[in-house]
Amino acid sequence: MYAIVATGGKQYKVAEGDIILVEKLGAEAGEKVTLEDVIVVNKDGELLFGDKVAAASVTASVVENVKGKKVTVYKYKRKTGYHKKQGHRQNYSKIKIEAINA
Repeated sequence: MYAIVATGGKQYKVAEGDIILVEKLGAEAGEKVTLEDVIVVNKDGELLFGDKVAAASVTASVVENVKGKKVTVYKYKRKTGYHKKQGHRQNYSKIKIEAINA
């Protein structure tokens, strides 16, 4: 059994026991979160979508909050002497999928 859920503007295919990185959720490590935006559920080989998964949800627990790899942003305009260098590290939440409620 697997489900496709949307969180943080992205879609993830998840099954029970999976550990995935998602955009940072507003929860601390050890807390339970419920992902309500379920798009598709595969239950015993049958795909459920649309109105059939309106009440479906995915329960997960936050393992830890981490930062991603550093991305270098470099702005440059020729002939003017303008250049600007910045770094960015995105915040992520590592979650473990506990149950798919369909």
